[in-house]
Amino acid sequence: MKLPVLLASALSLAAVGTALAAPAPPPKPVGSAAALAKAPALSLPYTRYELPNGLTVILHEDHTEPLCVVHVGYQVGSRDERAGRTGFAHLFEHLMFMGTKRVPVKMFDEWMEREGGWNNAFTSEDRTAFYDVAPIHALPLLLWMEADRLSVLGQEIDDAKLATQRDVVRNERRDQIENQPYGKVELRLPELVFPPSHPYHHPVIGSHADLEAATVQDVRDFFGQWYSPSNAILTVAGDFEPGAVRAMIERYFAGLPAAPLPARERASEPPRLSSVVRETMEDQVSLPQVVMAWPTPALYAAGDADLDLLAAVASSGKASRLYKALVYDKKLAQSVAAHQGSMALCSSFQIQATARKDVSLDELERAIDVELARLRAEPVSAAELGRAQNQYETCFVSGLQSLNERAMTLSNYQASVGNPGFLAEDLGRYQRATPATVRAAAQRYLEPGGRVILRIVPKPAPAEAGPKPGEAAPSGRTP
Repeated sequence: MKLPVLLASALSLAAVGTALAAPAPPPKPVGSAAALAKAPALSLPYTRYELPNGLTVILHEDHTEPLCVVHVGYQVGSRDERAGRTGFAHLFEHLMFMGTKRVPVKMFDEWMEREGGWNNAFTSEDRTAFYDVAPIHALPLLLWMEADRLSVLGQEIDDAKLATQRDVVRNERRDQIENQPYGKVELRLPELVFPPSHPYHHPVIGSHADLEAATVQDVRDFFGQWYSPSNAILTVAGDFEPGAVRAMIERYFAGLPAAPLPARERASEPPRLSSVVRETMEDQVSLPQVVMAWPTPALYAAGDADLDLLAAVASSGKASRLYKALVYDKKLAQSVAAHQGSMALCSSFQIQATARKDVSLDELERAIDVELARLRAEPVSAAELGRAQNQYETCFVSGLQSLNERAMTLSNYQASVGNPGFLAEDLGRYQRATPATVRAAAQRYLEPGGRVILRIVPKPAPAEAGPKPGEAAPSGRTP
């Protein structure tokens, strides 16, 4: 290993020779306890205020690049859909791009792209968000277009617009889920983990039948209930002057009418599975797969961060427990992954393992259970936990390099805990974890007798058609 340049320059040649000849203790890590104690707390600067109509506004200045981000998050997701109208939150995300009288169909994208910008959106179980990224000169345009569709789009939806986006969403379900290897797990697993009465029982994308049943009046009612300033968080990040941005926001958004906040469920203890729920489904796959899942605590609740770290210990990297045992040592699995799927009301912890050719799922399950029993019976090592914490912190901090990610982070914290400045507290959840707390989370939530075990097996190939009765088989003779 090479000596650090500064260290080498401070030593004489003789001293360097001596240092290289004799074993030396490893250098102290840069992130030692003393260094971390002196380091400033991680934070994102922001200003938050609220308009009289209830719109929450967050401003984040960054003058390193002449860019801007406009992020509009609405407190509505698939958990807020009523029976018979699943997939509505995601469908409405698509409808929000269908144009208004002032911004006709396709112009939302065209005008933004003409100025060098781009946009996208997402829908989750808990939120729907729209974000625009562009050079700073386009900021007035971005704000105006977001205010325009918030003000009138719901009432301008008609049968043609609804039919267009309904077909797009149904094709998205077919292309990105149903026709993807193991994609049907996404559709079925929530129904097995959460009871029918739970808001997370159905998948975000919804069912074909419910999407087909949607009417224009359903859409307008949904818009009126959820798409209002009081249920929105507007985050603007970038190279702007705060006074000018405040004036633009006041001009475009302050005149939108206020509306009462819709009632929503709060986080609670995750539902408990009293037994093992087993199911096997066939799919167009070449190798069988087993998926295990447990209901777990909500995002930011006690145990959530510990289960994130447990997932990393279990499957992140070649030295992780499940990878080493199943893929490397026993050669039972082609791949393995674990993760804590954190959501606002409660979450689910999942393990997915794809078997190697000619390996039975019974054998693969037994091997997984051996490793789970170890995680429940004894604390993970300090080295394992430290590696997982370092991996998480690296990803956590690296993600903040993106202006768009910073805007999204501020908005998510405001939506989840009512505090955009939750960054240090969030990271602190992982830094405070210990082998004992990780083990306690595994013991409490990853019970072998209360989980879902979903198997995906290859669908049998259709039998080749033989000759019809009374019909001679082809002779194979060539002309």
